[in-house]
Amino acid sequence: MGMAVGGNKGSMSEPNIVPLIDVLLVLIIIFMVITPTVPQGLDTLVPQPSPPNAQENKDVLAKTIVVQVLGNGKVMINQDETSWDDLGPRLDDVFKLRAEKVAFVKGDDSVDFGQVARAIDIMRGAGIESVGLITAKVEAGQ
Repeated sequence: MGMAVGGNKGSMSEPNIVPLIDVLLVLIIIFMVITPTVPQGLDTLVPQPSPPNAQENKDVLAKTIVVQVLGNGKVMINQDETSWDDLGPRLDDVFKLRAEKVAFVKGDDSVDFGQVARAIDIMRGAGIESVGLITAKVEAGQ
């Protein structure tokens, strides 16, 4: 609080800014509370390469589902070629009896990311909870 010192006997008019500061602090707190949180993207899983001298486990390979988007516009589920229209229903059939709904997407270098995103969207629509990405470096073991 301030105090005015002066010799004039006339009336002095000073604005009281304390209530103004209180209102501004309350508004700042309100805006901080109602500010939306940062949007979060999809969680991804990246498979870790196995050690170079390890043997391949056939049970793990049978459980792993990899959707591969090829450069010529075709799609493969593991080693079986399929069309874009049949991708969703085939993934529904594969994951119908599985408790763990995890699959991976692999795109060729020449494929536009829009095609990979389309595959991820179809996979999420088929009920796959976790979609991992396979890159060339992960596949090479780096």
